[in-house]
Amino acid sequence: MFTFQNRVDFLDYNSPRAQTEAKVNEFLDRKPKDKPFFLWANFNDPHHVWDSNAIPQPHDPARLRLPRYLPDLPGVRADLGRYMDEIGRLDGEVQSVLDIVARRGLRDNTIVVFMGDNGMAFPHGKGSLYDPGLNVPLLVRWPGKVKAGSTSRELISGEDIAPALLEAAGIAKPKEMSGQSFLKALRDERHESRQYIFGARLHHGNGPFTDSTKASTFDLSRCARSDRFKLIYNCTPQMEYQPVDSAGDPGWKEMLAAHKAGLLNPEIEQAYFGKRRVIELYDLEKDPSELNNVAGRQEYAAIERELKLALQEKMITDYDFLPPPVGLLE
Repeated sequence: MFTFQNRVDFLDYNSPRAQTEAKVNEFLDRKPKDKPFFLWANFNDPHHVWDSNAIPQPHDPARLRLPRYLPDLPGVRADLGRYMDEIGRLDGEVQSVLDIVARRGLRDNTIVVFMGDNGMAFPHGKGSLYDPGLNVPLLVRWPGKVKAGSTSRELISGEDIAPALLEAAGIAKPKEMSGQSFLKALRDERHESRQYIFGARLHHGNGPFTDSTKASTFDLSRCARSDRFKLIYNCTPQMEYQPVDSAGDPGWKEMLAAHKAGLLNPEIEQAYFGKRRVIELYDLEKDPSELNNVAGRQEYAAIERELKLALQEKMITDYDFLPPPVGLLE
């Protein structure tokens, strides 16, 4: 039986934050000398639940700029402040790992990749297929290969990480890998960019399917995103919306109270408490907050069909079990 323990040389399951530096040093002490290595260090921040006073000088909630998809409520501001505090604490922990690499003389010959696994656990974020849920940080440091301070708007999928690192190491990716290396983009060389990225929403957490009435636990949806447009395909639109992880926080509770009192603006009301449609389509250039669904409009008919076809091809490739989206009627 193949288990994760049998496929790696060093594995630490769940050391507390204070042990990060010690564990990284232990790994580097044990690795064979003059041999390449791959180290994957996981960090808990800023995973929910968010601590109070995570950093010495917490963010002032009153001074934060809220995204358009969140209502300006005290609880929302407080939640966002604590979330940003944990990001600040994470910055320090990541720096401690980079310092170890530098002290050991490995800085100039080590590729460092920093990325997240999901967006922030807020409404419209983690557990949804909107950009605040799908978009994660991706930073690459490779001295002499990647220009420091450069940025890119390339579409990158999580499945592209392994092919890129394999190519950087001079290893051909297995034919079974569906990801697309972005190594040439990192080097600012001529390359073929991704046309689409895809996302999927399934079952989250440990809640039983029989009790799953809210979209925070069980929600069958898929999406295809191009540089400008995103199509979301909801197969369980009857599910009542609830944010993943943060439904018990002050922000969501205040949003529920404002909804019941009829105090939310129409955009926010529709986004979280309106009837969901099977097909959603967003023009991200005009509507980066994804609040204005343009699916079904004649002027967007061609792009809607294009994204449906792209999503359907991906679903077939991945042996997805949902009905294909092409030809669906609203």
